[in-house]
Amino acid sequence: MPRFSLTTPIYYVNARPHLGHAYTTIVGDAFARWHRLNGDDVHFLTGTDEHGLKIQQAADAAGVSPQAFTDSIAPLFADAWTRLDISYDDFIRTTEERHKRGVARLLQACYEAGDIELDTYSGLYCVACEAYFTEEELEGGNCPVHKRPVERVEEENWFFRLSRFADRLLDWYAKHPGCITPSYRMNEVTSFIKQGLRDFSISRKSLAWGIPIPWDPEQVTYVWFDALANYITAVGYGNDDGAFVRNWPVSVHLIGKDIIRFHCIYWPAMLMSAGIEPPQHWAVGGWLLVGGEKMSKTTGNVVDPLDLIDDFGVDGFRYYVLSDTQYGNDGDFTYEGLVSRYNSDLANNLGNLAARVATVVQKKCNGVGTAPRADSPLSDIARQAVADSTAAWNSFQPAKALEATWSLIHATNAFLENHEPWKAEPSAELNGIMGDALEALRIVAILCVPAMPRTAQILWQRIGLDGDVSAHRLPNSVSWGQYPAGHGVEKGNPLFPRKSL
Repeated sequence: MPRFSLTTPIYYVNARPHLGHAYTTIVGDAFARWHRLNGDDVHFLTGTDEHGLKIQQAADAAGVSPQAFTDSIAPLFADAWTRLDISYDDFIRTTEERHKRGVARLLQACYEAGDIELDTYSGLYCVACEAYFTEEELEGGNCPVHKRPVERVEEENWFFRLSRFADRLLDWYAKHPGCITPSYRMNEVTSFIKQGLRDFSISRKSLAWGIPIPWDPEQVTYVWFDALANYITAVGYGNDDGAFVRNWPVSVHLIGKDIIRFHCIYWPAMLMSAGIEPPQHWAVGGWLLVGGEKMSKTTGNVVDPLDLIDDFGVDGFRYYVLSDTQYGNDGDFTYEGLVSRYNSDLANNLGNLAARVATVVQKKCNGVGTAPRADSPLSDIARQAVADSTAAWNSFQPAKALEATWSLIHATNAFLENHEPWKAEPSAELNGIMGDALEALRIVAILCVPAMPRTAQILWQRIGLDGDVSAHRLPNSVSWGQYPAGHGVEKGNPLFPRKSL
């Protein structure tokens, strides 16, 4: 069984989860479910990042210890992912002992390799990013991400000698073309490396909330070195060598465009230093913007995803997130856009198709499903939809995959409009038309599993099929002609009741 492992970034717990977190996590869940449909041995990791200055400051403001503060926030992420049907296999918190042991081992390995040395640093630091910037990178003296003033920090720290890894990184990327998507992000990474890499501080003396440096317990680990290590500590590094060998390297890291430098330069260099193979792939997503601005807890323009699922249902919200923005591009979230896509794609197309097929079967076929025809005009359209959807999911393009699935929905609606079975008398011809439509819905149900698992199961049951739709395996399950005649078809309540602004 092929192995497929993927990760989301781990999310900083200085405030509640927002739509920006949900976006990447839903994308990750859809990829995980797609690969399970393909029969892969999937491992899907997410979690929370719980050390660093921002956490210390948030805890101080709340009048509690950092551990108590993180213990109050981390479960909010796990609960949100449960409500959004996120099928993760592991949820790691960086305050867990397994993570602390792994970080200590990684630090020691890099130190023993001679790539961590003591030095004094003075730099411009953004607390919100937990990152340093040069004067040239600032915008009007402010952090380019959070648009807020930076602080000048000077301290004696332990440094990772990133500057030594430029040639090794460039050689590795040259041997692994296509490992970063979209492709222009690879160009961005290699261009950054060619400009020259600066060593970076991996410890803090002025901060107590963090993992102690093994050979210098007066300093704690810089939050990015700590956080990046979650990808290996969660799969056994520092705790279970056998599990680590089986589960690493990861198939794909899903990351946002603002953390490319850390994930595609710092992280593989750290791994190389420790003698560990870099990840196989990075899929870089854009930002979900609100009013043209990045969604951020720091700026306060956040949207709570749980508020939206109360109005649109879990699957309605998931569908919007996956279909409205091409992964890799920025998207602009609007409530009006959500209502429009929900009504157009879900209520008017998928929901209407399911309802009209069930209505005709009940009225004209005694409520019992009929067999599809091998030579149906829908068969070639279905095959193309499956092929296009497969190619899109495999290239990290959920919006294109759903567009391909919806091409079959559109074609089936048009097929029914053309034949008008609701006007026909019972006949073999009518049975064939409805069998074709039911077979299209069967294939649509399977293809919808990654994006809308609940809807896929409801649709599966309404067309009279038993068992768990997600248990079916591609590609055999989506070949044309498998809908079994003789099962009762149910109309039920509207799958997606129309919404108004």
